[in-house]
Amino acid sequence: MFERVLIANRGEVVARIARTLRRLGCSPAALRARDDTAITHVRCCDVAVEVDSYLDVEAVVAAAQRAGAQAIHPGYGFLSERAELAIACEAAGLVWVGPPAGAIALMGDKSAAREAARAAGVPVLPGAEAGTPEQVAQFAGEHGLPVLVKAAAGGGGKGMRLLSSLDGIEEALAAARREAAAAFGDDALLVERMIAPARHLELQLLADAHGTVLDLGERECSLQRRHQKVVEEAPSPTVDAALRAELAREGVALARACGYVGAGTVEFVAHAQDPASHYFLEMNTRLQVEHAVTEAVRGVDLVEWQLRIAAGERLADADAFAHVRGHAVEARVYAEDPAAGFLPAAGSVRALRLPRGAGIRVESGVAAGETVGTRYDPLLAKVIAHGSTRAEALARLRGALRETAVLGVRTNVGFLCELLGDPHVLAGELDTGLVERTPVGATA
Repeated sequence: MFERVLIANRGEVVARIARTLRRLGCSPAALRARDDTAITHVRCCDVAVEVDSYLDVEAVVAAAQRAGAQAIHPGYGFLSERAELAIACEAAGLVWVGPPAGAIALMGDKSAAREAARAAGVPVLPGAEAGTPEQVAQFAGEHGLPVLVKAAAGGGGKGMRLLSSLDGIEEALAAARREAAAAFGDDALLVERMIAPARHLELQLLADAHGTVLDLGERECSLQRRHQKVVEEAPSPTVDAALRAELAREGVALARACGYVGAGTVEFVAHAQDPASHYFLEMNTRLQVEHAVTEAVRGVDLVEWQLRIAAGERLADADAFAHVRGHAVEARVYAEDPAAGFLPAAGSVRALRLPRGAGIRVESGVAAGETVGTRYDPLLAKVIAHGSTRAEALARLRGALRETAVLGVRTNVGFLCELLGDPHVLAGELDTGLVERTPVGATA
């Protein structure tokens, strides 16, 4: 195992990764961008190196060397899905805690990823290049509206536009292209047939460098707002044994086809009323924000296995990961103002109260006295509840959120409490448009 690992990220994910590193006897090292007002993630680590930007590959590698690290863990976001950082790590004699650069590049190119999925026997939605308005109009004429325009070089909702009509198509494509270029350095777009209403399902994978690929079950991520996940759970309330086996077969086949090593997630879009009709969406070649719900129900530390795999170890026997322990649900606490259309919020955190209790886990990247700005991701904390049943997990999560308070910065906590009490959510009748249809109440 490594003596020191640089965590090339900020916020709550640094605190979460640092906790596992310390348990394994490894020293965590942090980055801090000069324009970053947050310091909680720095306090979680033994040393910190200042950089101009979290997105500067050369600076991140140099920081790892200055910190005396043997490896770099990218967390999620920032450079976590950039093949350039994986290549630069290897060139500098550092270990990259992630998949091979080739797998990152393949899955990061959405057009190439679609072809790889199709070749591996994974169902893929009809899609085409969206270089011009005429191409999109032709595709819509063949497959019908609505259609989804998306960035070819990345995911996470960036560079994505839903087109319910062809009015304003030029403006929509131009906006998507600008957003894609800013997020991924590539403005290429795809257009796909839109499934509505839809569920968002994803499969957690672990693969070692010795040929073993394991699935750790699915997560339900249908509660989204503007293509950004808000609440996630495991297992899905709609996936039966047959579909679970099919998702596992497809995900493992794709991972093998692209030579995957490490932790990764294959995402699917499915018909809300018939999830057996599902299609490949993308593969995230990194740790997921929502990985904690899988950890809770599978009794595994995914970060630990990322590190062990990167150190060359073999995965444990599949039976060690197979048992499902109850149900887990995660809610993302954001610095945003629901009453103002969920605009990002800023301010000084004057007081902070985070929940505790049986079955509750909190991952937080902010502390009282810190200033929350709008330059970085507005995620303040994740609250995860585990229970023997889905109903128990949801009840625990609602109770935990009622105990959560952030003074000085507007958050979505009130809205989350309302959402988790929605009859459709309680019944597991989820789709990716449900959050958008949920009104903001007085407690938001």
